[in-house]
Amino acid sequence: MIVKVLLLSIVLMAFVFLGFAISILLKKNGKFPEIHIGKNKALKERGIGCATTQDKMEHTKTRNAIQFKKLSLLDKELESL
Repeated sequence: MIVKVLLLSIVLMAFVFLGFAISILLKKNGKFPEIHIGKNKALKERGIGCATTQDKMEHTKTRNAIQFKKLSLLDKELESL
């Protein structure tokens, strides 16, 4: 019973991969679809971006804000002298 289910699933997966390969070959450009969020036009139009890129941008903002706070505290100390 398990062998039949395993063989059936392998055959079905083979048909799926074959269909995907044929659809890529028959398309005009013959390329894989772009699924990365950062390069997807429809997601960019909706304002959706890559989580990794957004995280890096937020870290940079935070780092700059902390440096600004340190500088402003140092300036206040220098003014008091």
